Amino acid sequence: MLVAHLLDGDSEHALAEARRLRASGLDGQRLVVEGLEVAMDGMSAKCTTEQFNLLEIMLTGRAAMAVAREVFPEGRVASTRGTVVIATPQGDVHDLGKNITRMVLTSKGFRVIDCGKDCPVTDMVAAAAREHAFAVLASGLISPVVPLVRQLRGLLRERGLTQVAVVAGGAALKQCTAEALNVDYVARDAFDCIHFLEKLSLDRP
Repeated sequence: MLVAHLLDGDSEHALAEARRLRASGLDGQRLVVEGLEVAMDGMSAKCTTEQFNLLEIMLTGRAAMAVAREVFPEGRVASTRGTVVIATPQGDVHDLGKNITRMVLTSKGFRVIDCGKDCPVTDMVAAAAREHAFAVLASGLISPVVPLVRQLRGLLRERGLTQVAVVAGGAALKQCTAEALNVDYVARDAFDCIHFLEKLSLDRP
C-alpha cells in the first residue's frame, strides 16, 4: 500500500501507512528499500517522452520526502563520521534519490554537504576540497550524466585529493560498473552507500 500511495502522490496516506508499518515493527531500512526505492524506480520508468508527467513526479517526490523525513529526521544525530559531498551532476534535475540518501547519511552521523541538483562536477570537487570531505557522492537518474561522473576522479587528482573516494548511485549510474564510471563504488541504494562509507571511515587515518 505504501508504494501505491507514493505513486499516487498521496502524502497524507503515505505518511499514515509508513507510521503503521513502523508501529508494526518494520525498520527504517526496509521501509526505504522496499517502499521509497520501489516507488522511485516506478517513477524512473515513467521518465520517458511518452509517459513523462511533471506534476505526477513532483507529487510522488513530495510524498516520498515526507515519509523520508518521518523515518530519518535530520539534525538529531551528531556528525561524528566525517564529511561527504553529494550532488546530482549537471544536466540532471532529479534529486529525490539524492535527498533521501542525504537524510539517511545525516541520521547515521555523517556530515553531508549537499551541492544540489544540476551541479557542475567542478563544484563538487571544489566543495570536497573546501570541506575536507573523504568522499564525493554522485546521484544520477539519467544516462547523460555518465561522462561527467567519469571526470570526477581526474578532477580530484588535479586538486591533490587522491584519497577522496568517489561513489555513484541512482537509476542510471547503478546500471554501470565502477570501472566503467571510474569510481570507487557503485551503490545499489542509500544503505549500500552507507555500508561502503562506514567501512571507508573506519580505514581512514
